[in-house]
Amino acid sequence: MARLRVALLSSAHVHAAGWLAGLRQRAEVAVPGVADEDEARGRAFATEHGLTWFDSYEALLAEAPDAVVINSENTRHGELVELAAGAGAHILCEKPLATTAAEARRMLRCCEAAGVMLMTAFPMRFSPPVIAAREALRAGNLGRVYGCNAANQGQLPAQVPWFIDPQLAGGGALMDHVVHVADLLRWFFGSEVREVYALGNRILHQELEPQVETGGVVLLDFEDGSFASIDCSWSRPPQYPTWGNVKLEIVAERGLLTLDAFRQASTVYRRGTPGPQLAYWGSDANQGLIDEFVNAILEGRSPAISGHDGVQASAIAEAALQSARSGEALRHQNEMDAP
Repeated sequence: MARLRVALLSSAHVHAAGWLAGLRQRAEVAVPGVADEDEARGRAFATEHGLTWFDSYEALLAEAPDAVVINSENTRHGELVELAAGAGAHILCEKPLATTAAEARRMLRCCEAAGVMLMTAFPMRFSPPVIAAREALRAGNLGRVYGCNAANQGQLPAQVPWFIDPQLAGGGALMDHVVHVADLLRWFFGSEVREVYALGNRILHQELEPQVETGGVVLLDFEDGSFASIDCSWSRPPQYPTWGNVKLEIVAERGLLTLDAFRQASTVYRRGTPGPQLAYWGSDANQGLIDEFVNAILEGRSPAISGHDGVQASAIAEAALQSARSGEALRHQNEMDAP
């Protein structure tokens, strides 16, 4: 017999079916039903998954579930958390918890006052390679962590239009994908972020005329002196083997840790430890560069990588240094047009 009744509040998010499947893997859990402010969407979800449909959140909460999973649009999380907490239900809320820090704090205070648990859906913390990576870092064998280059790129959920509606999503790729890696980094480093700098644009998916950013890069400065970059773009095509990725490359005092969560790989490379330093996967980029150089000379043509490319890359690096020193973003000038 089920000892825990967990209801679904909204089916708006693409993860709703996944959370339901997980609940059904637990013999001690029963799902009394789903409610959704969008009747057509909610009824369709209930029919597809064999659930009881409730025509309001209040009606479902009147069934006194022990807990709820909130799968609504981002900007509706707060009102549903308040409703569920008022009904005495523990809460698992889809990420991002809220679209502003003030709203997130209000939600937490509401749950604390009601004496119910509030958990944010950050499943990557339970990925075996992620756990292994954190254990390796926390063991201290790599020494002090200096920085991390991270990516949480994914596909734009085009089948769910609200993801590019600022009134419902609260933002685009920055809102959708930064939180996963930011959470992992705080968890890994044991340090809080003290400064954030980000860039976003709408270059990707222009055919959808998005009103939110579809691509973005974020720089994080941590209190312990480490830093990180995150590519959070909706840049994965439909043919990509998974909907997206979570990749981290962490540079530390005595080595390097690489993590590819979706490919279930976590590798530690320690300084001074014997072992292969180079791994080739069917091709040798170094040899390709040499071949192009030699062939361009023999054939009397320009190489694929020109001097102009080198000038531009150097100018970008210089601008990055100046930005780091001034704390301001610098507009990059095309060096071929410079005096």
